[in-house]
Amino acid sequence: MNYTLNLGIKAKAAEPIICSASTSVKNAALAAISRALTDNTALIISENAKDLQAAKENGMSEAMQDRLKLDEARIAGIAKGVDELIALNDPIGQVIDGFTRPNGLRITKTRVPLGVIGIIFESRPNVTVDAAALCLKAGNAVILKGGKEAIFSNICLGKIMREALESCGLPADVIQVVENTSRETTNELMKLNGYVDVLIPRGSARLIQAVVTTATVPVIETGAGNCHVYVDETADLDMAANITDNAKTQRPSVCNAIESLLVHKSVANEFLPIIAERFKSHNVKMFGCDETIKILGNSVEKATDAEYAKEFNDYIIAVKVVDSIDEAIAHIRKYSTRHSECIVTQSLDAARKFQREVDAAAVYVNASTRFTDGGEFGFGAEIGISTQKLHARGPMGLTELTTVKYLIDGSGQIR
Repeated sequence: MNYTLNLGIKAKAAEPIICSASTSVKNAALAAISRALTDNTALIISENAKDLQAAKENGMSEAMQDRLKLDEARIAGIAKGVDELIALNDPIGQVIDGFTRPNGLRITKTRVPLGVIGIIFESRPNVTVDAAALCLKAGNAVILKGGKEAIFSNICLGKIMREALESCGLPADVIQVVENTSRETTNELMKLNGYVDVLIPRGSARLIQAVVTTATVPVIETGAGNCHVYVDETADLDMAANITDNAKTQRPSVCNAIESLLVHKSVANEFLPIIAERFKSHNVKMFGCDETIKILGNSVEKATDAEYAKEFNDYIIAVKVVDSIDEAIAHIRKYSTRHSECIVTQSLDAARKFQREVDAAAVYVNASTRFTDGGEFGFGAEIGISTQKLHARGPMGLTELTTVKYLIDGSGQIR
């Protein structure tokens, strides 16, 4: 039997069991997963080391290696995220609305699982656990297709979670990790209609677009993050420097890190040297417009459309001096991936204009874009950041992994 089809068949067989599992059973499984991750920390690190060694040999950037790396602190953080899901309300069975029609039919709108979810992602093994735990709590079976860069880590984490499920009386196939990293397997998963109810790609713009254009299974777009900070003419420049530095350098390889900085011309001469000095300590490479180069000198390379459109995922940033907030918004409209955008300003009018006119899942005033995260929003671990407008937008937590069902009670009515 085809390898990918077999995964789908097993997921569909597990779906009705996890779909109907009680909150207490699901929470017990999550607790077992958390304990198992902690108990197997040394094993996870040893398997992750194989992926890291291959990454170094293949010339992966340090920023991307940081995404791949698991250590004791990160594993503890992943386990803690699973524990935090236990405390969150179970959305399944929640009554969203209810009403009675004139003919006496009682209609109740309730929340139910999506079914079988396929997750296609790249070199972040923490996603393996985050996604599996969220799908489990929301009553879904999941097929996880990670990148070859993290294959040893992903197989190890999958095995640990599957054993934890079985220890609680749930089928291991509620969580499946695709061990075949071939492109053919990915393409087959994207066309597994009848077995996979929805696909969620998480990673680079290239990955996401490949899934969107190839899949016949419904897709929720997530992840690509060409995010901006705009420093307005009224900005507190110390605040602007702190926000920009954090949004670029705290963890540059993630989707909510900024890739471009826009600065109003009236504060550019004062602000750009301040932020350039901050960036210097992180060895951030800067591309900029002619005005940026005029202010900062030849340490800045000339920026083109390619730099303004690129998600670097590294210590690299594109800078542009703008004449007005309108020019900043127009630039964002042209290059943004509709993920997270920020304005630093002391003007309430400018803040509201920016939030009203910028089209993105998360629009910030005077705060780092790094907060676009399920945990930071109080949703627990996240499945990804949706950048589309249908079904889900922004950090996707438990609620976004459900759909609705209408329950209708009658007393013999006919039409």
